[in-house]
Amino acid sequence: MQYAKPPLRFDQQADLLIERGMFGDRDLMVSRLSVVNYYRLSGYWHTFKDAHGRFAPGTSFDEVWNRYVFDRRLRLLVIDAIERIEVAVRARLAYEHAHAYGPFAYADDPATLPKLGSAQRVTFLARVREEAGRSREKFVGHFFAKYGDSHQSLPVWEATEIMAFGTLLTFFNGSPRHVKKAVASQFGMPHEVLGSWLLTLNAVRNICAHHGRLWNRVLGIKPLIPRAETYADWHAPVVIENKKLFGVLTVCQYCLQRVAPQSAWPKRLTALFAEFPGVPIAAMGFPPDWQASALWR
Repeated sequence: MQYAKPPLRFDQQADLLIERGMFGDRDLMVSRLSVVNYYRLSGYWHTFKDAHGRFAPGTSFDEVWNRYVFDRRLRLLVIDAIERIEVAVRARLAYEHAHAYGPFAYADDPATLPKLGSAQRVTFLARVREEAGRSREKFVGHFFAKYGDSHQSLPVWEATEIMAFGTLLTFFNGSPRHVKKAVASQFGMPHEVLGSWLLTLNAVRNICAHHGRLWNRVLGIKPLIPRAETYADWHAPVVIENKKLFGVLTVCQYCLQRVAPQSAWPKRLTALFAEFPGVPIAAMGFPPDWQASALWR
């Protein structure tokens, strides 16, 4: 089937929304559609539409816009939490690997990355060197200017600082069990659980980096929820589910309590909810009694 829809001017886009039952100040709608793409906003008005593509009575553009603004503010909070967690993992992973094997073993000795096959290791090291080559960090230039005649790779404590999050995940997953356990101990979790969390946080970080929608998103990569026998707070009195953002936010809250206990992040999150009371947080997987969870107190 050929796609036959023509491009619409901003005023035509506003008229189409009005024709389908949305109400609002037309000039304001045109102004906002000129700076935020129609299809970016469609993710926030989709839940107001019926089976015939018309908006439910009373659907306002202002309400849709508030959901968009809320989500933008939420992304900033989430990326802030992920940054703190990621930085802590970088520091501890470099520390544990270096103290176990030395500064260059990750690049020189395959035995220090036993969970990577030979092809995976080659790809990993090529990526690290590519990232080092692109880096504009002064410590990278200083190292190669001074030691480049003897070393092709950065020491691990420098390499981890210029790795992309995905590369860091490969390093974590490829490391020996005792190294992963030591990193995970900082978070009070089994390394399998932490590895799952990092994979999810990387995916969510990418969504945030591309200004994607978090509110009401169903996660493609879900974090593991720790077992009830050992981690009862994750199951009672509130069940922490992992399908939507509530599970990710709970992971962030849990991790921040351990690596940044002074952070006011949970207060900032609840303040955001209070500022936008019309945005349904149930769409993010929040149960009505979520604040009864010990993980959120």
